[in-house]
Amino acid sequence: MARQSISFTKPNDEWLKSQVEKGEYSSKSELVNDLIRQTRKQQVQIDWIKAKLEKAETSGFTDETKEQILEESKARLNVKL
Repeated sequence: MARQSISFTKPNDEWLKSQVEKGEYSSKSELVNDLIRQTRKQQVQIDWIKAKLEKAETSGFTDETKEQILEESKARLNVKL
């Protein structure tokens, strides 16, 4: 695993420490890696939504019902990285 040296603002450092003290994470590194994983997953979802919106804007119509679109969106939210 690559080692990095990063600095945090005081409020962010205090929050990180509190999460470790609560036992949510074993270290600040574990927490930061989890936050990055969550952000990456969110970005995949955002990119998918943007692509759907761009396609919809250019096509004008869809054959999918709102229920189908909602179901597909929910399924995408459960994608694991």
